[in-house]
Amino acid sequence: MYGRSALVPDLVPALTRGKHRNPRKGACFMELASFLAGERWTDHPRCTHPLLGSLARLVNDHTSDAGRGHLVELVPAVIGLTSDNPHVDVQIMLRSATAALPVVAAECQRTMAVAVLASERALNELDGRPPETLGQRSREVLAQVPDATRWARDFAGSLGPTTVGTIQRHGAPNTVRHAVIGIAHACISDPDALLRDLLRGAIDDCARWTPPSPRPTPTRTWPGTERSAPRLERSWSAATSVHDPG
Repeated sequence: MYGRSALVPDLVPALTRGKHRNPRKGACFMELASFLAGERWTDHPRCTHPLLGSLARLVNDHTSDAGRGHLVELVPAVIGLTSDNPHVDVQIMLRSATAALPVVAAECQRTMAVAVLASERALNELDGRPPETLGQRSREVLAQVPDATRWARDFAGSLGPTTVGTIQRHGAPNTVRHAVIGIAHACISDPDALLRDLLRGAIDDCARWTPPSPRPTPTRTWPGTERSAPRLERSWSAATSVHDPG
């Protein structure tokens, strides 16, 4: 199997925002994952579920420079997490919305509350649960924002049923994006930690619905950077020995 058991090379570039043409320019979370999986250099590797990959890119880009180094240890865990099971999209959408709802600005709370209700209704359909069933975490976060919850219930009722396919195509990607941006700008003491926990939880969600995959065999150094490794790369221990901001 690979994923959580995948190895990290001794020398890695520091994680930075955005796309990079090659390792000499740095790496984002998913570019590092593509390398560890033995794929071509890309921030959209085939080894990771598209929605999980999108969440990882957003968390990478919206985490502070001081906190981004703490994400490196999660990179191997996304490798091999691919599945066409709709539970993956719905669960990541729900996790993102419930993580964001209690902390985002008021103008974003309605969007997140709608996403929570839509996710739960999709799970009711997928799992054969009774209509209007809500998980415990959803009940807890919705209770914290009663005004947004009332608005969301009225809005969702006026729209009618939401299909799982619509969630996969539109609802889940939009929810993930708004959730990450909302958390990053929330007035809380450590948004980096909340984003990191969101990504870690989404990895767990995806792993539940992903069959085992073969494990890749990563090289020990980055291709094309061997001659300049001391200047362009830093050790694995240095990449992870950063302190939380603040």
